[in-house]
Amino acid sequence: MAIEVKVYQSYKEMSEAVAKVFVGAIKSNPRIILGLATGSTVVGAYQALMDRCRNKEISFKDVTTFNLDEYVGLSPDHKQSFHYAMKKNLFSGIDINNKNTHVPEGNAKDLEQTCAEYEAMIQESGGIQLQLLGIGSNGHIGFNEPGSACDSRTHIVDLDNQTIKDNSRFFDNIDDVPKKAITMGIGTILEAKKIVLIASGLGKARAVAGALRGDSNCPACCLATHPDVTFYLDKDASSLIS
Repeated sequence: MAIEVKVYQSYKEMSEAVAKVFVGAIKSNPRIILGLATGSTVVGAYQALMDRCRNKEISFKDVTTFNLDEYVGLSPDHKQSFHYAMKKNLFSGIDINNKNTHVPEGNAKDLEQTCAEYEAMIQESGGIQLQLLGIGSNGHIGFNEPGSACDSRTHIVDLDNQTIKDNSRFFDNIDDVPKKAITMGIGTILEAKKIVLIASGLGKARAVAGALRGDSNCPACCLATHPDVTFYLDKDASSLIS
């Protein structure tokens, strides 16, 4: 089944459309298992979800979440950790039970065990029903960098030089960017019942085009094997697709 593509004129319009998908899913199943992403692209959608929760349109009190990834070596309270980003950009503004939120422990003593336990938690929960993805400028989903296998599981990854360069804008200098991360594998991602990928800006246009044309160097091309994937793009991110 081909990936469905939806293009919006603005970042705000795209973010609202993604939020609407999540609102509908939560209303249909208040105990839904969500897979979540971090990064600047998803902030608008999270803001819209916080607004809906404040307005009592939806409740997250019975929702369970699993985040895609986390930097290795950063504590949960580090301002560039994904734990911190999720608390700031979503969890602090909704009525979710913190015990139901899961982000990989990047500063765990035994990282291999952490990966195995995280994978097991996802499986034991019954699996992710709706997965939100961003996409890196090199086509990564989660932190599954070019060369990642489409059947991979939660694992430790060496970050690609392009990813380190892209993410250096969040740190004081490029040397401060962690060189490793824990990420759900592509195989784990593909087991979600429904996948929504969101991309914004000219910097993501090449990766989006690569994913849609099946470029083997683009990890997101693995999504073409899934039966229910929709790309939500702003005009700039869609600029290189026909």
